Amino acid sequence: MADKSFFTWPFFEDRHREYAERLEAWCAANLPVAHDDVDAACRELVRALGRDGWLKPTAVDPADPAPLDVRTLCITRETLARHDGLADFAFAMQGLGTGAISFYGTSEQQRWLDKTRAGEAISAFALSEPRSGSDVANMEMSATLDGGSYVLTGEKTWISNGGIADLYVLFARTGEAPGSKGISAFVVPADTKGLKIAERLEVIAPHPLARLSFDGARVPASAMIGKPGEGFRIAMSVLDVFRSTVGAAALGFARRALDESVKRAAERKLFGAPMAELQMVQGHLADMALDVDAAALLVYRAAWTKDRGAARVTREAAMAKLFATDRAQEVIDRAVQLHGGDGVRRGHIVESLYREIRALRIYEGASDVQKVVIARQVLGMT
Repeated sequence: MADKSFFTWPFFEDRHREYAERLEAWCAANLPVAHDDVDAACRELVRALGRDGWLKPTAVDPADPAPLDVRTLCITRETLARHDGLADFAFAMQGLGTGAISFYGTSEQQRWLDKTRAGEAISAFALSEPRSGSDVANMEMSATLDGGSYVLTGEKTWISNGGIADLYVLFARTGEAPGSKGISAFVVPADTKGLKIAERLEVIAPHPLARLSFDGARVPASAMIGKPGEGFRIAMSVLDVFRSTVGAAALGFARRALDESVKRAAERKLFGAPMAELQMVQGHLADMALDVDAAALLVYRAAWTKDRGAARVTREAAMAKLFATDRAQEVIDRAVQLHGGDGVRRGHIVESLYREIRALRIYEGASDVQKVVIARQVLGMT
């Protein structure tokens, strides 16, 4: 049973504790799902999460646009990740994909949110390119104004939900200024003529991923989110909110690895006694528990700070994302070691966690990039 004592910390309110209990019960009854057909599984997860109300926290309610509650987002990702990594993915992308629309979209654009919050439409965040992953300011994708529409030309890659999404929030260079100041954001429906799925991408923990090609795709000028040249700022503010939730997902993976390791140590016998009596095993478990609690403190500090009204939590979110994902990798590696051969047997939960965790140290800002972000914050450079 996963440790729930952290809910007594002052970061949480009664509504968070009650929400977590209801979500835990839902997960126990509905997860994990079969992953044989990843596209179909993701579609079904989005439908189920939306049907039962769990996607409501991913975007503002157009009828009552209160700010997103980042603690609720983090609780949801941590809980889902502990039960099923694909369920966490399905939930997370509904939030990240519509974040720009939630924060900056027009009333017309925000009509999408009723569908994504209900699980009736799947969203995607199209930022990365073949030659500009973490270096967003150097993107090459262009959006050229032609009369009353923008013509989109270029490629995006490593796009989560690519191939199954109903809408993409796309970032492209509109040229108002060099570098980051010449980028704008757009809402692009998946059925836009000239948008093609150029390649489906296979990774070690199967998720829907694709490379997208835009060959003269046209969207109306009204598809722009915010003002021309504000795209980079919009993207960074979205990541500022959702980066903490990546740490929460890693925390969920780490908690499950610790739970499985404690169970293994109690049940498995070595040299005539339970593994748990071996001091080396106790040392591993102590290190794992320490990493889990430290990660939780950083993740929920960042979420609490944002929910308390901070305009930006760049430093807090970067620390949470960096520490939680890196330490979760170590916790899971220790779990594999404690499980011996079973830890690398395909289909075992620990083996699955080992594949799931690795990508979290790359997407939404690689660990090395987070160190640069933190250092610049400490030095007062940003």
